[in-house]
Amino acid sequence: MKKAATPEDLARLFVEYANAGDAESLTRLYEPDAVLDFPAGTHHTGHDEIRAVLTQLVSAGLEFTVEAALPTLITGDIALTATRPADGTGGRTQVARRQADGSWLRILDRPEAPVTS
Repeated sequence: MKKAATPEDLARLFVEYANAGDAESLTRLYEPDAVLDFPAGTHHTGHDEIRAVLTQLVSAGLEFTVEAALPTLITGDIALTATRPADGTGGRTQVARRQADGSWLRILDRPEAPVTS
């Protein structure tokens, strides 16, 4: 499995693994106690819960594309990443942490946020 050398690599690797239907590699982009908020407002904590959601996601057979990244904000070993969603869901944001080997993993992931007026 490839590792994310930068926080921005996580989005690219997510698309790569999702399009390959590889829920296990997708799960490994997250720390063991990470939280995934998908669908919006539904929290899934830890690899087992996240893997279950991602397995359903890849089984849907959707095609994912790398979206335009917004500037990453980094302080120490924590990074806030975001992309402009192509599907108009309102926003995608993630928090990642640098690991001991220098790679990055997600600790918080909100892939969609409702559009509010």
